[in-house]
Amino acid sequence: MAPEISNDSERAVWDMSNTLKRSNKRSSWKIAKDLPTSFLYAAKGLRYAFSTQRNFRIHVAFALGALVLGFLLGLDNNNLAIMALTATSVLVVELLNTAIESVVDLAIGKRFHPLAQIAKDCSAGAVLVASISSVLIAVLLLFPLLLQKLEF
Repeated sequence: MAPEISNDSERAVWDMSNTLKRSNKRSSWKIAKDLPTSFLYAAKGLRYAFSTQRNFRIHVAFALGALVLGFLLGLDNNNLAIMALTATSVLVVELLNTAIESVVDLAIGKRFHPLAQIAKDCSAGAVLVASISSVLIAVLLLFPLLLQKLEF
């Protein structure tokens, strides 16, 4: 029996939840039963993001470029680790953004809903914040070494 539901979106979530519970055996997703299968699913997610998300490919290229430049300029291991962590954080947030956008699209389809827009805008904003902080950290770490190499 359904609890008191105040609006259509809550009703839709309740109905979807019950449908998923009833159709668990024939669901469209699979649950990993072991660690190698979990890694396989994770690799599929990375492959999906790389093949379909232009911004993910751009972030990967910039991350690799910054790390190679840091290595070539002689950046110490601690600062290379900091750059790797910040670059990786951008990729993680981009993956989460892709997941959020996919779930929102699944939930509402091609219809507009202001809450869907908020979810998508906020997740894109998180990518922007992570990207800006990553670029700032890379500039702070690499610029002095670059000036030193160019003898300024």
